[in-house]
Amino acid sequence: MSFDEILRFHGEALALFGSRVHAVRDDQWAGPTPCTEWTVRDLVNHLTAEQLWVPRLVRDGATIGEVGGDFDGDVLGDDPVAAWDRAAVAAVAAFSERGALGRSVQLSYGSRPADAYCTQMTADAVVHTWDLSRAIGADERLPGHLARAALQEVEPYAPGLSASGLFAPAVEPPADADAPTRLLCLLGRRP
Repeated sequence: MSFDEILRFHGEALALFGSRVHAVRDDQWAGPTPCTEWTVRDLVNHLTAEQLWVPRLVRDGATIGEVGGDFDGDVLGDDPVAAWDRAAVAAVAAFSERGALGRSVQLSYGSRPADAYCTQMTADAVVHTWDLSRAIGADERLPGHLARAALQEVEPYAPGLSASGLFAPAVEPPADADAPTRLLCLLGRRP
């Protein structure tokens, strides 16, 4: 993908997830999600914290050690929707800065190109949009182009994800499964 496509898909994925965050009712924040260890609030907190890392790693060139525990724990505060919105805007801005996608970032598993980090963040937002949608009873459909991009991102390392214990084992998709279904099944979801 070109840098322009990477940025466009990232922005679309965050906007899609954000639309679901805005749809969470007050009585749903403590509800369960397909991520069995997380409530709705935990899931939104996870994605929000991920976005908060982006300016520090991409714009500032900070290392994991330098950021430390700055984004551990609750980053949502009293207004989870506003916290998400601020973090998403900051992440999009950091990745969109001139030359940002050509930089290297220091991640927990070593130095990576920023464009690869952005596509990874896009895939995570796409998958978690489905998780949040299912949790709150919103439309679970994922745009095909975003699902295809996310599938292309995660396919090479998906087998290691379930081995990490952070993802459920892959589920066999139907033979005629579309990209969103294949993506979700690959990551242990049951669409």
